[in-house]
Amino acid sequence: MDSLVPPDSHFLSAAEGWLGLGDVAEARAELERVNESLQQHPAVLDVRWAIFAHEQDWPNALALARKLVKLFPENPSGWLHVAYALRRVPEGGLTAAWKYLLPALEKFPDVSIIPYNLSCYACQMGEGEKAMELLKRAIDNGDGNEIKKIALEDSDLETLRPLIRAM
Repeated sequence: MDSLVPPDSHFLSAAEGWLGLGDVAEARAELERVNESLQQHPAVLDVRWAIFAHEQDWPNALALARKLVKLFPENPSGWLHVAYALRRVPEGGLTAAWKYLLPALEKFPDVSIIPYNLSCYACQMGEGEKAMELLKRAIDNGDGNEIKKIALEDSDLETLRPLIRAM
């Protein structure tokens, strides 16, 4: 799908800015200003998902993420959003998030956030060795120093901090 152009790109940027400031109502209002024909654009749907996540409205976040994957299966953000929301809905959990995101590891081999998130899930499921293997893959695929810094502060990976420091 084509990228957004002004004024729609400005509305989207404003929505992201308002969301960054924690003002969900203004973020929603800016998204509504985006042309109707672009309301299904992946960037618009990503911001709408972020609004649901900010509100911790995981059922709606999950439904929107599934829509993203259906409409744009080659966009990794939808896959990540589904797993993130699945982890948090009552009928989901870590195992559901893991099972959903695992195929994305091969589908998007160069996207470092996928093995990173899987590493978090593995660690929380008590699979420390698998978590370290996935974290190393994330570090190899992305900005290793930045990923290591984030991992050292991530509560999901807390039990692995000594191993991460030694990397």
